[in-house]
Amino acid sequence: MEAIFALCLFICLPALFVILVFASIYTVEQQTVAIVERFGKFVRVANAGLNFRFPIIDSIAGRLSLRVLQLDVRAETKTYDNVFVNVIVSVQYYVLPDRVYDAFYKLNDPSRQINSYVFDVVRARVPSIKLDDLFEKKDEIAQAVKNELNETMNEFGFEILNALVTDIEPDQKVKEAMNEINAAQRMRVAAAEKGEADRILKVKAAEAEAQSKALQGKGIADQRKAIIDGLRDSVEHFKESVHGATTQDVMTLVMLTQYFDTLKDLGHASNANTILLPHSPSGVSDLAEQIRNAVIVGNKASK
Repeated sequence: MEAIFALCLFICLPALFVILVFASIYTVEQQTVAIVERFGKFVRVANAGLNFRFPIIDSIAGRLSLRVLQLDVRAETKTYDNVFVNVIVSVQYYVLPDRVYDAFYKLNDPSRQINSYVFDVVRARVPSIKLDDLFEKKDEIAQAVKNELNETMNEFGFEILNALVTDIEPDQKVKEAMNEINAAQRMRVAAAEKGEADRILKVKAAEAEAQSKALQGKGIADQRKAIIDGLRDSVEHFKESVHGATTQDVMTLVMLTQYFDTLKDLGHASNANTILLPHSPSGVSDLAEQIRNAVIVGNKASK
């Protein structure tokens, strides 16, 4: 009997020793700390790596991550112009390595507390801002959230790294109305620009037409001046060549020449539709007489 008891002790004691050794050894992951308690009382903070504890009397109460965590808070509130919006705030925070005790024991649920503070700040700030200005002032809201959280959460061992207003979501009907207003404004600007472009085109066309008319008039004037100069030279040469010829004789000859040249051009044109009324060449002299009388009367009237 004693031999059996001794054999059991010989087998059980090493096994118990191995169990106790393995129970006293534990590991903590990188960027994580473990809270060690002895009979329910805080003893120490175990850092990353291999750690030892007294079996049975020491226990791991919990673990805290030292990494940067992010909490997305969706807060519903209304703006100054009574439009309900959902403001999404992303809070980035981490546990201070030297304040692990406060972070673990002072707050029961850090996420819920941060969520409550974000709601409080958002619902205090947004109702004083109009919807159109809210998108421009989202950085001010984010800064206010960060300052408020830093002041409060630092007492509990948390540091607020950043707070970002990542999105502002009005009601779908409000979004559609805003898009319609934006589209109408853009169409109004486009219509104004188009009208201005049309006006510029019309002004430029009128200026071009005016310049064209001016150049055309100048061309006609130059043409008539050239004709007059040519006729004057022809009259002078004719009078020098033919003694006793008057200016009237020369003009009659010129008009007869143009008269017959016109008849010749009409005769050469194959598709001309011209009706010649009965007349005589002497009618040219009558026409010249009428032109001369008109010129004389015009000169007298101008004097």
